[in-house]
Amino acid sequence: MNLVQLLLGAAVVAGLGTALAAAVVQRGIRPLVAGAGVAGTGALGAAAGVAAMGGGSWSASVPWLLPLSGVEFAVDGLGGLFMAVGGAVAVAAGVYGIGYARHGLDGRLVQAVAPLFVLAVLLVPAAGDVGTLLLLWELMALTSLLLVLAEHGRRAEVATAGRWYAVMTHLGFAAILTGLLVLASSAGDGSFAALRAEELPPGVAGLGFVLCLVGFGSKAGVLPLHAWLPRAHPEAPSHVSALMSAAMVNLGVYGIVRVGLDLLAGGPRWWWLAVLVLGAGSAVYGILQAAVRTDLKRLLGYSTTENMGLVLVGVGASGLYAAGGDRVLAALALTAALLHVFTHAAFKTLLFLAAGSVVQATGTRDLDALGGLRTAMPATTVAFGLGALAASALPPGPAFVSEWLLLQSLVHGPGTAPGLDVLASIVLPLAVAAVALTAGLAVATFVKAFGVGFLARPRTAEAAAARECPPTMLAGMGVAAAACVAPALAPTLVLPAVTGVAAGVLGAGPAVRGALTTELIGVQGAMSPLLLVAALAVAVAAVVGALRLLAARRPRQARLWDCGGGPMSPRMEYTATSFAEPLQRVFDDVLDPVQDVDVTHHRESRYLVSAVAYRRSVPDRIETGLYAPVLAATAAWGRAGRRLATGSVHRYLGYGFGTLCVLLVLLAVTW
Repeated sequence: MNLVQLLLGAAVVAGLGTALAAAVVQRGIRPLVAGAGVAGTGALGAAAGVAAMGGGSWSASVPWLLPLSGVEFAVDGLGGLFMAVGGAVAVAAGVYGIGYARHGLDGRLVQAVAPLFVLAVLLVPAAGDVGTLLLLWELMALTSLLLVLAEHGRRAEVATAGRWYAVMTHLGFAAILTGLLVLASSAGDGSFAALRAEELPPGVAGLGFVLCLVGFGSKAGVLPLHAWLPRAHPEAPSHVSALMSAAMVNLGVYGIVRVGLDLLAGGPRWWWLAVLVLGAGSAVYGILQAAVRTDLKRLLGYSTTENMGLVLVGVGASGLYAAGGDRVLAALALTAALLHVFTHAAFKTLLFLAAGSVVQATGTRDLDALGGLRTAMPATTVAFGLGALAASALPPGPAFVSEWLLLQSLVHGPGTAPGLDVLASIVLPLAVAAVALTAGLAVATFVKAFGVGFLARPRTAEAAAARECPPTMLAGMGVAAAACVAPALAPTLVLPAVTGVAAGVLGAGPAVRGALTTELIGVQGAMSPLLLVAALAVAVAAVVGALRLLAARRPRQARLWDCGGGPMSPRMEYTATSFAEPLQRVFDDVLDPVQDVDVTHHRESRYLVSAVAYRRSVPDRIETGLYAPVLAATAAWGRAGRRLATGSVHRYLGYGFGTLCVLLVLLAVTW
């Protein structure tokens, strides 16, 4: 029996068995059973993915499982990478969920659905035909929706987020369904092997790709289809947020790569220019929105939009180079994109799990109400700090390597790729600027989140009374932290496999080589992450030693008064709002903040002011400009429909008679 088949089959048995067990066991042990089962399912799925990335492929068909097309599986290196990432995230989330679920989330439905969601995330990349992919995609959507609604009885915002997510995810599913059916109808068969072998007409291929880009891009949180993401991810339980933000959204990228680069073998340049532009816009807009947010989990949700945008910049550049005939740069760009999928999954899992510990300890996600957590929650503080460093794309974080590779692929494009047209030569430098701007804003965003939320003084009694989370939650964060540290110190643990996957998708040679030093093949560029970390450690040690030496030699002086230099109070420190205010001013035209001043006067005299209230908010401009008019029009249509339904039987009979007359007239005209 094939190793991939054995491991994936064991994952299916473990996932289904865990769902059944979680539905029947007693409440006291239910979180332990479900969490251990989710972690075990994820570990088996990750092992199957690693085996597939190592060269082991597997395919099978189960014709009796579905009445029309059956079920077909086909696992290759590309699918194995996304299986490995999703399984690794599930291991951390499952262990973390054992402790997190004991606070009101140990119901049968939530605990039984979680392993089914993980199983769907693992099996989507294993689908081998259109019908199987659509079936598993819908299973993933429905199970994740149920998990998003897990706390709907506690907060009204959960129901609103669930409605947004349900509508957006099913509109995306409709686009994927239509696009894949367009492609399959022209190929004559819905299997992926038939789609690869068939040379589709350009118009059909273009229509199918655009529809799939809309559907899969919606799942990845690409602009302007991102509106559900910063709503649903914050309202879901934190370990579910990690699964959605670090594993599920990756499958939107998987779908674009699978359809565009694999099944349709590349396509024309305009496809990938569209992907690149959408990715760059999503990256910049996502991090701008994250930079001005004070809700910790919403900040992380917008950060997901940013990072998926960076991944799509790499995917778009890869398709652009492949269309121009430069397979070397195409492989480098795709390697950078797939590596960033891995690194983003690692640090975003860690950040969401740490944020969940903060929410459980303090009861709030508002950064302006936090502070002082470094002494009360030292392990969580270290975990969030490590995740913030990784998300900032600074060395020695893991995202530094993937973004460095991405920049190298973009910088070398205009000078070395022979088939680029003028438009592409303009877009690529702009993409470099977008990636650089995104990196700078990410640093400011996570300095704000970490500094204000953890290092400042506590601003509320709840923050001052916070305590460290249970051991199982710390263990889950430890798994995610290890996934952050390992590729940062030794990226060659991951890079060879990722390079092989990218080369296999494009039919090219590897783009990166080297052990201690990462060397680019075909272009000039080399970097050693391990030596860079060593140099940074030496520099930090030297600076700290020099500061201590100076402090020891400085004579101590007594002050007669402090002149404002005494102990700081929480009111003297920066809040998250005030920290982000300069960024709001710089990007005022893009963010379009809303300001409101209410002045209350005394009743005795309009000249005497009793109170002044100042409010400033930064709404999502795309949501208010695009979705608000659509929702208003839909509501108006609904009100008009209610006026038609008066309850009068005579009116309803008139409607039926009028409809019948119209149909008879149409038949008479067209017969």
